Amino acid sequence: MRTLILVCLGGLAAQLVDGGLGMGFGATSTTILIALAGIGPAQASAVVHTAELGTTLASGFAHWRFGNVDWKVVGFLAVPGAVGAFAGATLLTSMSTAAARPVTSAILLLIGLNLLWRFSRGRVRRARADRPHHPGFLVGLGLFGGFIDASGGGGWGPVTTSTLLGLGRAEPRRVVGTVNTAEFLVTLAAVAGFVLGLWEDLVANAVLVLALLIGGVIAAPIAAWMVSRLNPAALGAVVGTLLVLLNASTVLGLVGIGGAAVLVVQALVLLAGVALALRGWRRTARERSVAVRVVAEQEPARAGQGVPQPAR
Repeated sequence: MRTLILVCLGGLAAQLVDGGLGMGFGATSTTILIALAGIGPAQASAVVHTAELGTTLASGFAHWRFGNVDWKVVGFLAVPGAVGAFAGATLLTSMSTAAARPVTSAILLLIGLNLLWRFSRGRVRRARADRPHHPGFLVGLGLFGGFIDASGGGGWGPVTTSTLLGLGRAEPRRVVGTVNTAEFLVTLAAVAGFVLGLWEDLVANAVLVLALLIGGVIAAPIAAWMVSRLNPAALGAVVGTLLVLLNASTVLGLVGIGGAAVLVVQALVLLAGVALALRGWRRTARERSVAVRVVAEQEPARAGQGVPQPAR
């Protein structure tokens, strides 16, 4: 029962992060399940994606209600993403647990490092450029993101959200809402792959699916509302630190590093993560302050020229 409660709370926290950043539920939940429930990477990914059928549906609906979804981009991302997810799930279920664990841990660790690098820079909110994304680019991005998501137990958000935010062609809340909405179809395809290969494991771990689902569904509308109110740089860096911290021991074991050396590495990762989170938070806060000041300085000029003021 204690494990189920922790998994439920983990699902709630993961969905708050995912709904606010557009990434994190799969990678965070998979890491929690492997660490707390002791199940294999393929089983953990199957449980997480099955629970995500509910959380992504709830999250997509909430983001739609808050006006955070670009349906045209959803279409170009979701369909190829589903193809990639089915292929990734099929590959993962064909691997043994012993072979899959280091592969999954390595993918999750790389995702964590990507989050740390991106969000420690504090460059989360960028100016809009009213240029649409090329359909071919979105198709390729969706295909790659879906494959990484299913084979690594998470990664749809870190691949797609980070890329689209970096291009700066839409408001952050629209990017997050669009990616979360497209994720439902991607998750559905991944679950189809896992059902074909791991049906008995899914049935055996149904209670873990339910625990994650309850926590995630509770958090989904809250996260959609919070998306424009969080400090994403600090939150993203914290999630990145968690992923690196929990998967470092498995990856280090591949090169023969263990024992006290792992503890030293984890302590250094923790200290570096805290420092990078603070750095990202400060940079984001400074950029927001500059943006507010620029808008305040431009408003008198707009008023004098008879330019309509933006709605508040």
